[in-house]
Amino acid sequence: MTERNKVSVVLVSGASSGLGRAVAEHLAAKGFRTYAGARSFAKGVSGPAGCETVDLNVLDDASARSAINYIIEREGHIDALVNCAAFLTFGSCEETSADELQAVMQTNFLGMARMVRTVLPHMRAQKFGRIVNFSSINGLLGIPFQSAYTASKHAIEGWSECLAQETRRYGVRVTLIEPGDCRNGSHKYRTCAAASEQEHSPYALWYQAAVAQITHDEDHGMPQSRVANAVCAVLSRENPPARCLVARIDQRFAVFLHKLIGGNFFYRIMEAYYAPKHKEK
Repeated sequence: MTERNKVSVVLVSGASSGLGRAVAEHLAAKGFRTYAGARSFAKGVSGPAGCETVDLNVLDDASARSAINYIIEREGHIDALVNCAAFLTFGSCEETSADELQAVMQTNFLGMARMVRTVLPHMRAQKFGRIVNFSSINGLLGIPFQSAYTASKHAIEGWSECLAQETRRYGVRVTLIEPGDCRNGSHKYRTCAAASEQEHSPYALWYQAAVAQITHDEDHGMPQSRVANAVCAVLSRENPPARCLVARIDQRFAVFLHKLIGGNFFYRIMEAYYAPKHKEK
């Protein structure tokens, strides 16, 4: 990798907590000039160690432009964008309202696309760039009561494939990071669809059992450092991979099974795992 085509300046969105914060801190520790973006920094939240913070709201065009322009004014260029901003809503498909679904898509998918559209003209002009979009194991298969989040991550998967094909000729490489469950996630960025929380919901018992299992898996998941290491490795490679699945062996096996058998048999396996003792009312 030549010095001109070596990543040195990185912007990480969603860097105030969770995986975004862990990734930003790790990249800074490894010598990348790392800018941590989040709207909470303007409210006094402390930034990741070793990073310079920038006020960034991925829902706002002007905020995205301001953050990118600030970095370019300071550094003269921007080499990599790591899109981590996201939140999750638990709820059944039936009971997740249009507004709740839209809120997840606005941040997870449209916010990511907004950041990419803003940074791409600069990367094309310099004929070099790296874009790392955070998908999830949910971008590869569906999990009960995570439909909004899963939809946003499937959208990121498909959109990023198109992006990768369109930008290769300009020296821009796109990688999808697909993490499994990680410990110490940011619980404040998880909401619940109001209807699914009610005792009279037809999904109530199954919903409660599934959310308990999901929470258990996250509490016993990987350390966030595994994902941060994977992002660092991607940014350090001259030819980064199109996809990087970072997950425990059992979750990797679930992805394999989904590809191998899919359909109704796979759905029965998932139902048995997430709610073995509960049936619908």
